[in-house]
Amino acid sequence: MIITKKRVTEQKRTSHTARLFGLHFPMRLEPAVYGLTENMSEDYSGGYWDFWELSNGGFYMSPSSQNKFRVSCMNDYAGEMSADALGITACLYAYSHLSFGKERQFTDTCIQQYHWLRDYALDHDEAGEIFRAVD
Repeated sequence: MIITKKRVTEQKRTSHTARLFGLHFPMRLEPAVYGLTENMSEDYSGGYWDFWELSNGGFYMSPSSQNKFRVSCMNDYAGEMSADALGITACLYAYSHLSFGKERQFTDTCIQQYHWLRDYALDHDEAGEIFRAVD
């Protein structure tokens, strides 16, 4: 089955993330994604992010940019990615990291979101880069 994405509208961003993550989104997930992105790409300097809803229930966010980003990760990956692939990579890292917390409901949500996003990334045009970065 092909997993599709749909942009979360401006009007639904807050309610969508609240439904999925509650207060953990603005307090933990969103800052983690931004911080990881800053660490992975010296080309990233903040800005507006798009929110994406996946047809399998998943969610990710990506910088709203047409630029390519140079990316380097602690696993020795170095390459170039679109903003979309960078967002997927940062969200996979964030979900993985946050899944080791003590708040069971949130960690379970992060685990499920990781798997849903990973399933989507398998068919992404930049799947090779994404998986080399998160391996």
